[in-house]
Amino acid sequence: MRMDEEEKKEKKVIPMKRVNIKETTICESTAQMLEKAQRDGVETAFDRAVNMKACPIGADSACCKHCAMGPCRLIAKDPYERVGVCGATIDTIMSRNFARMVASGAAAHIDHGMTMLDVFREVVNGNIKDYTIKDPIKLEEVAKSVGIETDGREIRDIATDLYKELERTYTQVEGEIPFASRVPPKTLETWRKHGVVPRGAMREIMELMHRSHMGVDQHYANITHQCSRTALADGWGGSMVATEISDILYGTPTPVRAEVDMGCLKEDQVNIIIHGHEPNLFESILESVNDPTLVKAAKDAGAEGINLVGMCCSGAEMLSRHGIPHAGNFMSTEAILVTGAVDALGVDVQCIKQGLVKVAECYGTKLFTTNPRAHIEGAEHIEFKEHEPRECTDKIVEMAIVRFRNRKLPVEIPKLTTMGIHGFSHEYINYMLGGTFRASYTPLNDNIINGRIRGVAGVVGCTNPRVKHDWVHVELVKELIKNDVLVLQTGCSQISLAKAGLYKPEAAHLAGAGLREVCETVGMPPVLGVGSCVDNSRILIAAAEMVKVGGLGESIADLPAAGAAPEWMSEKAISIGQYFVASGVYTVFGVTFPIVEETKFHKLLFEGLEELGYGKWGFTADPYEMARLMIEHIDKKRKALGIDKARERVLFDMAARRELEAV
Repeated sequence: MRMDEEEKKEKKVIPMKRVNIKETTICESTAQMLEKAQRDGVETAFDRAVNMKACPIGADSACCKHCAMGPCRLIAKDPYERVGVCGATIDTIMSRNFARMVASGAAAHIDHGMTMLDVFREVVNGNIKDYTIKDPIKLEEVAKSVGIETDGREIRDIATDLYKELERTYTQVEGEIPFASRVPPKTLETWRKHGVVPRGAMREIMELMHRSHMGVDQHYANITHQCSRTALADGWGGSMVATEISDILYGTPTPVRAEVDMGCLKEDQVNIIIHGHEPNLFESILESVNDPTLVKAAKDAGAEGINLVGMCCSGAEMLSRHGIPHAGNFMSTEAILVTGAVDALGVDVQCIKQGLVKVAECYGTKLFTTNPRAHIEGAEHIEFKEHEPRECTDKIVEMAIVRFRNRKLPVEIPKLTTMGIHGFSHEYINYMLGGTFRASYTPLNDNIINGRIRGVAGVVGCTNPRVKHDWVHVELVKELIKNDVLVLQTGCSQISLAKAGLYKPEAAHLAGAGLREVCETVGMPPVLGVGSCVDNSRILIAAAEMVKVGGLGESIADLPAAGAAPEWMSEKAISIGQYFVASGVYTVFGVTFPIVEETKFHKLLFEGLEELGYGKWGFTADPYEMARLMIEHIDKKRKALGIDKARERVLFDMAARRELEAV
C-alpha cells in the first residue's frame, strides 16, 4: 500500500506532516505501533488530525446548514452583530446544532436498547435458542422496580410482562417512561415541574428533530428544554434498558481479573478482535472460538489456539462480564492492526473508523462488518442474525484461520499488558459494601458523611486525537483520587486508566488517606470500571441509590458528585452529558465545547440550568483545572449538606507528578 516518491509526484499527493509520537499518546503500545506505521508508510487518524485543522467556526457551533439559504456563518467579533439569512440568532443556531447532537447521540443508545429488547422478546418467546436468561434474579429485581408482581410466578411470565412494560420506553406517546420509577422523588418532582419527564424515546427524538428544523422552535431555552427530555429518554430509557437486558441475558458483571493492552495478542495464535457496542455479536463469537471443531481447524493451520480479544465498548462489556482481554480504546483501533497479528476484526455499530479498511488492507487483516445498519465501503459484510448467530461468527473464525495460515508480513506485538479488576456493576457495589445480608450503599454514604470519601466522580467517554491520547483521563483521575474522590468509569476512559495501572487494588496508595483507608478495608481499587458507554446508566442507578439510602440530600442534584468526559468526541457523549446534567450532576467536558462564550445559550447551559434545579455544564481542556472545578463543586455540595470539614485540596507539584508517572 505504500507509494514510492515517484508515485506520489505522479498522483500529486500533498506531503503529510509527521506525527510527533511523544506528544501524541502516553500509551506505549500505541506509540510503538505509530512508529511502525510511519516506517511502513501507513496513515492513521492521528496523522489525519495533525494534517486537518478543526474548523474554528464549526467548533464554536457558529455555523448553520439546516436549509439551502446557507450555510450561514456567524463570525462577527460580537456574536449578536450578525444573524443567519432567515434571521436566526447565534443562540438559536447553537441550540439547534446542540439539539441535533443530542438527538443523534440519544438515537444511537436508544436503538442499541431496542435491539437488546428485540432479542429479549425472541428469547422469551422461544424463537432464539442460542441465548437464554442467565440472571433470573436480575430479571425479578428489574421487574419489581417497574411495578411488576414476581412472587410465585414463572420466570417466563415475569419476562413477558417485563418486555411489554419496557417496550413503552420506545413506543409510548403519553405518560412517563417505565424507569422513571427509579428516579429519586425530589429529582422527579423537578422534571415534572419543568415538563421534561420523557414520554417515549421515539416521540422525544422525533419532536427534537422537528423543533430544530428551519423555522420551527426559535428560542434557545425552549429547544434546550426538549434536549433534556430527549437525553433523559436515553439515560433513564434506552441506555438503561440496554444495560439491564444485557445483564439478564448474559449475566450481571462481578469483579474479574483481566488484562488490558496490546500484549494480549499472541503471535502463535489466531487473533480475533471484536469492536463495537452491541454484546450479541461478541457473546456468540465467544461460543465460536471455543467450538472444538474450530479450535482443531486452528491447530491444523499451525496455531496454538484461538485468541479472542475486545476493543472499545463491546470489549469493555465483555471485559467486565467475562474477563475477556481488552486490546485498547477508540484511538488505538487502527494502531493495533499495524501489529500484523490481527487475523480478523469484526465490527458492528458506533465509533468504528472508516480508516480501518485501508489499514486492514495494508496488513492483510480480514475486516468484517456484521450489522445491517453499518456497512463500510471496502469491507466484507457478513450479516449477523440473532436467530442464527453462529452462521456469522463461525465464518469470521474460519476466515481468521485462513488468514493465519497465509500470514505473509512480519508480526510485531508490543509486550505490554496490565492486569486489573473490572466488573463493578451496581449490584456488586451494593454487595461489596454491605455483604450478602446487608447489601447497601449505607457504608458509602457514611464514609462520604464522615469525610473519608470526599465525593464521587464519574469519568467517562471517548479518546480524541485533538489531545494527547489517554493523558487527560489519567491525570484527571490521579488528581481526583489524590483528593479522596472515588471514581467510577465507563467506556474508553476505563481502558485508559486500566493501562495506567489504576484498576489494581494496590493503586489505593495513590489515593488520599481517607479514600485509601476505605479501599484497603474493602479490598477494592480507587477507580471502579462499570462497563461500556451505554452502561453509564449504572452510574445513574448508583446515584439514585445514594439518595435513597439517605444522609446526602433528597435529589441527585444534592449529592457531592460530579462527572467528566475529558476526551469526548461523539454525539453520544453530548447526549450522555445532557442526561447527567438534567439528572442534577455537574458535568465537565474537555477538548472543546460547541458553543460561543458569553451568549445567552452559554449562560443557560453553564449557569441557568442549575438555577432551575438541574445540574450544569462545565468546560476546560486542562485535567488539573477540570479536577479543581469538580472538587470545588463537590465541596460546595458538602457544605450545603452540612458535612463539610476543614480540608485543603492536595495540589500536585512537578515532583509529585513525576513520582506518579514512575509508578
